[in-house]
Amino acid sequence: MSCGQENKLSPYLSPAGAWALALGTSIGWGSLVITSSTYLAKAGPAGSAAGLIAGALIMLVIARNYHYMMNCFPEAGGAYSYTKNAFGYDHAFLVAWFLALTYLAMLWANATALPLFARYFIGDAFEFGKLYTIFGYDVYIGEALLTVAAVLAVAAICSCCKKGAARALLVMTVLLAAAVLTCFFAAVLRQDCGFSPHTVPEKGVISQILGVAVISPWAFIGFESISHASEEFSFKIRIAYKILAAAVISATLLYIAAIFLTASAYPPRYASWLEYILESGSLEGIEGLPAFYAAWRYLGGFGINILAASLLALVLTSLIGNTLALSRLFYALAKDGILPERISKLNRHGIPGGAVMLIAGVSLVLPFIGRTAIGWIMDVTTLGATMVYAFVSACGQNSADTERQAGEMDGRRGTGRDDGVYAVYTPAQPFHRRLYRNGLIFPVCPLVCARFHIFPCDTEKRQ
Repeated sequence: MSCGQENKLSPYLSPAGAWALALGTSIGWGSLVITSSTYLAKAGPAGSAAGLIAGALIMLVIARNYHYMMNCFPEAGGAYSYTKNAFGYDHAFLVAWFLALTYLAMLWANATALPLFARYFIGDAFEFGKLYTIFGYDVYIGEALLTVAAVLAVAAICSCCKKGAARALLVMTVLLAAAVLTCFFAAVLRQDCGFSPHTVPEKGVISQILGVAVISPWAFIGFESISHASEEFSFKIRIAYKILAAAVISATLLYIAAIFLTASAYPPRYASWLEYILESGSLEGIEGLPAFYAAWRYLGGFGINILAASLLALVLTSLIGNTLALSRLFYALAKDGILPERISKLNRHGIPGGAVMLIAGVSLVLPFIGRTAIGWIMDVTTLGATMVYAFVSACGQNSADTERQAGEMDGRRGTGRDDGVYAVYTPAQPFHRRLYRNGLIFPVCPLVCARFHIFPCDTEKRQ
């Protein structure tokens, strides 16, 4: 690497790799274990499918905004860089905080899901050396070490072999999609309940669909991760929208497949999938995982094995994808002097290794505080992601207005930019009180830091 390029990210990410990064980051442990059951309890299989499709259409508009901004500012940092250029550092720092918090929450949630995976499919092999109980969650040294090992392994891959990480993402994403679709088609061909009831009785169908649609950002958070790798595309940015759209559509199909698979089978003692779903949280063994119970009903042990492999792949793709996105975000923050300068240095592999190690270092303490505390942070992800998407939409509108005023829009349509629809998606979701509480608590730290460090640095673009 020459001196002139020693601190510049180099292209390596193919269209297929970008699709795998976008899809692998947006889905994780919750896709099979939590999301399908949550949506079913809200709206049933038909209502959930309709709500997800409506949410996906909204996310396609958000994807258009990201595509437009990637063409305007093809640099690491994603929404942070767009906001910095459109509205200044004050707003950009707020966006960066919520971006980092959202990606870290997803990273931590999936890393600490590995012990749960072990409990379900391996037994109590890692439940040794109980340390303490914190917030109602038992912390074992064996499970903590499992999580630490996973975090360090992912950090090693992401800091030493970016092409290898991209290939691993692609292979695991394809395999997990194949596994989920195999179980889904087995359910479609062999189920005899007709997925009835199609919606939740005694609730309005429209309200059920809207109830799923307004929380759709949670289901797609991470699809925009490729915006942090704009400098590393080995293809023209003009096709980035097709990749983003493909990731959104793929995620939607996988969610719908998991939902219908879950609703297709239930133990004989229950009258319908609804009764089963409402009680599944108190069940143990394979019955405590409705999607896996359905896979067992149709494909026996083979169904459980391929779905378990798919679940493990979901966790690993989320770990790798969020680490890659976060490292590029921290790299951009360090280049602007918000993080220490050494975080922006590239190692001999052309990777911001310091940023990756920072992520790993911060993550190593998480296994010792339990999943309950991580759940508090996860409560803020939908709110944070919605705010980030709103800022990106506002940046798109701001940049488009600026170009129109300069009379440059017509001359640049051939570069991949277009007018598009710049929607600001802010769902009127009845957030739980705890989400509001956490949404107020977590921004306190960055605002205090910003008052004394970031704000004084912003002398040119304060607005």
